[in-house]
Amino acid sequence: MEEASIPTAEELQELLRNIAETFMPFGMYGPKNFPPRGCPISDLPNEYLDWFAQRGWPHGKLGYLMQQTLLIKNSGLDRLFDPAREARGGFRHYPRKK
Repeated sequence: MEEASIPTAEELQELLRNIAETFMPFGMYGPKNFPPRGCPISDLPNEYLDWFAQRGWPHGKLGYLMQQTLLIKNSGLDRLFDPAREARGGFRHYPRKK
């Protein structure tokens, strides 16, 4: 079994930058409910990310970044997203269920 390598500081910064710049393009956290681009994936609730973990991630870069977002959040490091949130004007609130 091969061990996962520990990312360098630069790789971690790049990952956080990519997560911060990615918005949910579809679904309940997509542009319809979070205009104009959708909810930042760093602000997606853990339950939503867990749903994808159980049923399958989107293909490509979006799925990879969502997986990494869940890993960061589950590791108690959600505050790593705070600088990007502050730069956007704050945390995006989730839509209320009717």
